[in-house]
Amino acid sequence: MQCAMKYTVESQDPHCAARTGRLVLPHGEVETPIFMPVGTQATVKALSQEDLELIGAQIILGNAYHLYLRPGTDIMEKAGGIHGFMNWNKPVLTDSGGFQVFSLGALNKVTPEGVTFQSHLDGSRHLFTPEKATDIQISIGADIMMCFDECTSYPVTREAAEKSMRMTHAWAKQCKAQWEAREASQQALFGIVQGSVFEDLRRESATGLVDLDFPGYAIGGVSVGESKEEMIQAVEWAAPHLPEEKPRYLMGVGPPEDILNAIERGIDMFDCVMPTRNARNGSLFTSIGKLNIKNARFAEDFGPLDAACTCPVCRTYTRAYLHHLFRTKEILSLRLNTLHNLFFMLQLADSARKSIRDGRFLDFKRTFLQAYSTGK
Repeated sequence: MQCAMKYTVESQDPHCAARTGRLVLPHGEVETPIFMPVGTQATVKALSQEDLELIGAQIILGNAYHLYLRPGTDIMEKAGGIHGFMNWNKPVLTDSGGFQVFSLGALNKVTPEGVTFQSHLDGSRHLFTPEKATDIQISIGADIMMCFDECTSYPVTREAAEKSMRMTHAWAKQCKAQWEAREASQQALFGIVQGSVFEDLRRESATGLVDLDFPGYAIGGVSVGESKEEMIQAVEWAAPHLPEEKPRYLMGVGPPEDILNAIERGIDMFDCVMPTRNARNGSLFTSIGKLNIKNARFAEDFGPLDAACTCPVCRTYTRAYLHHLFRTKEILSLRLNTLHNLFFMLQLADSARKSIRDGRFLDFKRTFLQAYSTGK
């Protein structure tokens, strides 16, 4: 089956594996490397779709698990899929729900057939099989869908990681068979590399999925408690085995330093709830590091949040005002903080793309991280 998604590598930094590319999808084009804001329940928390357009979001995420429970696939289909439902005319990627089922812990039971879990909303019981997870995402209408996988916890024994990885591969075959049977060519299906912190398992997982010939590949099972060194090792073990002509997605990773380290190793796509969650807690990204806007020292600081930032928040409001909004629990605080943090992440990706095209990504990374880590 010929997939509608097209991906082209447009430039390669001569000093590392960093590259720029272009994803052509049914609902638009996406430049990579890219950060994808997370809209778990068909909304990026605190922002409107107009806000997302304003800050240059090119693609967002939805989650099959949450959208299956609420509002349900029947409503999604009647609305014309997630794009019609939320009035977003740009690309959408959906996670299969594997990570959410993993995070439920005691509420689920994993078997080779799939995962039986208890709804966190009403306690009702449900079974996700690879076929069902694929069908749900087809109903949602995402431009990119993910295979159903099992995300292992950390720490985990090698025996458990290997068993989980092999089951993930079996499920990937079933997901692809269902995708092809449904002839869902307008939606690209990505396989997910697993294997925890074990080099041979990561390599085997990557090469095994490549043999199945997916339109794109993700590296999953990271940012679940392992060290940053272990996370980047997982990328180093897997990425070289993934096809250069297909997109590579590192799932659930958001700290700027982690994103830049992964871009250096050839990763194209990123997502994480951290920027929006941090924003709602008053933790804001700036070019000289994170800033906690609730601190009393900002009460009389009438400068911009980040003098180097061109977002609508930094151009318009002072630190003192943002501090006041947060301390008084005003709803506007959530919106402005989130708007800034996501703009920061999108600009980080944009700056990375420009530096790669100029063949100076490593210089950009070094300069950025020096200021971000030292506050200078």
